[in-house]
Amino acid sequence: MLANYLIGLREGLEASLVVGILVAYVVKTGRSDKLGSMWLGTGIAVAISLGFGALLTFTSRSLSEQAAHAFAGTMSIIAVILVTWMVFWMRRTAREMRGDLHGKLEAAAAGGGLALVFVALVAVLREGLETALFLWAATTQSTSTPAALLGALLGIGTAVLIGWGVYRGSMKLNLATFFTWTGALLIIVAAGVLAYGVRDLQEAGILPGGSNIAFDVSATIPEDSALGTVLGGFFHFDPITTWLQLVTYVTYLTGTMSVYFLRRPTQVSKRVSSRLADPVAH
Repeated sequence: MLANYLIGLREGLEASLVVGILVAYVVKTGRSDKLGSMWLGTGIAVAISLGFGALLTFTSRSLSEQAAHAFAGTMSIIAVILVTWMVFWMRRTAREMRGDLHGKLEAAAAGGGLALVFVALVAVLREGLETALFLWAATTQSTSTPAALLGALLGIGTAVLIGWGVYRGSMKLNLATFFTWTGALLIIVAAGVLAYGVRDLQEAGILPGGSNIAFDVSATIPEDSALGTVLGGFFHFDPITTWLQLVTYVTYLTGTMSVYFLRRPTQVSKRVSSRLADPVAH
């Protein structure tokens, strides 16, 4: 539940900031009559994202056991690739996000309502599809799907409230720090998702080593125990872990985390954070 809350919070806040920047610019430039087009594009993006999540769920349930393992493993690896790219992309380009969206909106405004619908749709859809895929991958590996979904919904709800507070100026948030540390936590979550994806591919017979067990602590830490639930909920800890799972987890976590903190973005200043935190100003 905690891992899904983090995913919903992090991804939801990115989407909230995108919408906040779009709304602020439309209002500030005296185009409030265009808000309907922007909200329509946002609504379509949300609907497509929900539909994508439903499609993933339906597809995985309609497959044979072996095919379901292959599908889940493949989708988990794709989700990890996307979220890793997103974490690094957000740190590198957050400074230009506001200006880039403004430029696209200015060009779309000249093209009429449909162009604004398209800009809002594309801007929000990327966040929505990434969120749907990563949440699906994390939720399918959870021992309690209802709790995982509740955690995701609470995270998204919190993100919406924070985004609204930032937009209204009633909440000050150092976004550079927020995205840095939530990004690091997401890397930890992604490492667990990747390890589970490897195990799914082993179960499907696509990857070797399914019987080569590195450790088995299922008798000491059952999946349905309190400790097992906490470890599985956030770290996606598997009490029965193969050597390939273990090597994949350690390699991804140490390698990605090292690059993440060694390659810090240049000149991330307070001015950058303030501009992101207050999209109406500037």
